Amino acid sequence: MQAWCMSDARPTIIVRPAADSDRATTANVLAQAFIDDPAMAYLFRNPAERPRRLARFFDLMVRIGAEPAHWSLALGPAGTPVAATIWRPPGQWQTPTTTVIRQLPRLVATFGLALRRALALQNLLEAHHPRTPHWYLQFAGCRPEHHGRGYGGAAIRDRLAVCDAQGLPAALETATPSNIGLYQALGFAVTDTLPIPDGPTFWTMWREPRPCFSAP
Repeated sequence: MQAWCMSDARPTIIVRPAADSDRATTANVLAQAFIDDPAMAYLFRNPAERPRRLARFFDLMVRIGAEPAHWSLALGPAGTPVAATIWRPPGQWQTPTTTVIRQLPRLVATFGLALRRALALQNLLEAHHPRTPHWYLQFAGCRPEHHGRGYGGAAIRDRLAVCDAQGLPAALETATPSNIGLYQALGFAVTDTLPIPDGPTFWTMWREPRPCFSAP
């Protein structure tokens, strides 16, 4: 028997789990995807420096507390990843303080004088994060030249199918207003808003698992 969950995923888009060898590719996809993201613009305020800072940031993110088996990569027409998601499993959404301390030199190299702002933002988001066991969609993005073609949604749905099969909810935060409708279409609902002084507003979102049915 295999569990099949109701989904509106586009069957023409191939999505596969990431492997350890996909870390650099995943970082590259997300660094491009977040170039105009309000949260990243808040952290990296100099547009000229932002591409370099984002490359360092996501290179760090794919190596800190992240397991590629929980990521999804949507492949473009050439068979290469054009969209990516990084998920954290239940109970692992928070970055341990010991990890932050251990990675402090790389954090300084990534954020520079913005490190204090970055840590304050992380503390705020973590303080408002739900404690109920859930899958956490930490990052999701698509290369800009492939926007609007369903790749990002397909990558997200791939893990949502796992959430549904396991009967577990999912959570995320976004600072991009235009993303709210996309996530709502995937079953997420806004649970709170977090305005950042001199920065963007974050929307926290939650998705209850959808029923699954069994088929031979």
